[in-house]
Amino acid sequence: MIGSVRAVGGSRRPRRVAVLSVHTSPLEQPGTGDAGGMNVYIVQTAVRMARRGVAVEVFTRATSSDLPPSAELAPGVTVRHVVAGPFERLSKNDLPSQLCAFTAGVLRAEAFSSPGHYDVVHSHYWLSGQVGWLARDRWGVPLVHTAHTLAKVKNSALARGDTPEPRARVIGEEQVVAEADRLVANTEVEATQLVDLYGAAPDRVATIPPGVDLERFTPGDRLVARAALGLRRDAVVLAFVGRIQPLKAPDVLVRAAAEMLARDPALRDRLVVLVVGGPSGTGLEQPQALRRLAGELGVSDLVRFLPPRSGAELAQVYRAADVVAVPSHNESFGLVALEAQACGTPVVAAAVGGLPVAVADGVSGVLVPSHDPVEWAGVLADVTRPGRRDALAASAAGHAARFSWDRTAEALLETYAEAARVFRRETSSRVRAIDAATRPEEVAV
Repeated sequence: MIGSVRAVGGSRRPRRVAVLSVHTSPLEQPGTGDAGGMNVYIVQTAVRMARRGVAVEVFTRATSSDLPPSAELAPGVTVRHVVAGPFERLSKNDLPSQLCAFTAGVLRAEAFSSPGHYDVVHSHYWLSGQVGWLARDRWGVPLVHTAHTLAKVKNSALARGDTPEPRARVIGEEQVVAEADRLVANTEVEATQLVDLYGAAPDRVATIPPGVDLERFTPGDRLVARAALGLRRDAVVLAFVGRIQPLKAPDVLVRAAAEMLARDPALRDRLVVLVVGGPSGTGLEQPQALRRLAGELGVSDLVRFLPPRSGAELAQVYRAADVVAVPSHNESFGLVALEAQACGTPVVAAAVGGLPVAVADGVSGVLVPSHDPVEWAGVLADVTRPGRRDALAASAAGHAARFSWDRTAEALLETYAEAARVFRRETSSRVRAIDAATRPEEVAV
């Protein structure tokens, strides 16, 4: 039953969790705008926590006047649309000016409920962390925060011509790290970055890998998938899935494809590059840049642009591909890599961030230490060789099976319970200290 309480390691599981996702709604389609892996993470973990009897309420900014105040994402999971600023044409960089309005809406929603309505706040991305910090203090509950990406890390590995994250974001992240009761990192690498770059207390960082939907993303018939996409049976198919922006580096794949053709002109009749997604972030400034690049390189006829898709349609893309490329300059984990492998498709990925965890190098895919298109062309040509591809594909699904959203949800609930236990203990200690400092001294008679 939603709202029940269960014991975990001597601590209580939460009855109700407030999830904050200011800049993107879990109801949006991943792969365009600001919707991506974070949206998938929130949806999958919320649904699985609800199945375990925990009510989840997700607060996100309303982006249309047509949106209802609340909507059911799944049984036990409610999405609340908070009015904060103009509904449309407000970029992520404009949102800091609307955090006061968003916070007021979140606090107002809680005020109509009985005291102690929420047991924990889980904020996603630094903008939500700013709101969660205030909600934590007002509601007297612990704040658990997941950064998803970190400005200092992104700025240290910018794509050529990309815009660095603003100083305001860096300061905002530092504040959230200092205030959060628990920080959830996707990998040990990210945990180390939080400690070394942001001064996080090591005992407040929990490493919890994301998962993959092992019911939706499964191996399937490659020829059937190709037929559904109108691809030749003998095509050499390279796929990119995600937001089209410099950070994700889809240009590396297009340049590598051109290099593969230069080395082997006979490939032109068979090589296909699928680009599945839409412009996002700084990619919105030049939404046609990737198409223009394909034209300049003489491979426009080989590159097929497909709109973002999910569910069975996305699984078909993964199954149809000989290899899925993840050439990102920075990736906190790499959900696309896991989804592709779960479908039995090898992945070639940049050796950055959490991708060395998501991809088993030489087993389920190959990690590339650079973003040099020439090096990528060599690796892609090797991986698409029938024998090599088949060997990697045989291990891909098994590697992906090590990760599941059920494990992620269980670990989050344990982290919530531990954060609440420590929060109560520290709050009681502060109250006793204040009481001792303000108690009138006994006067001897």
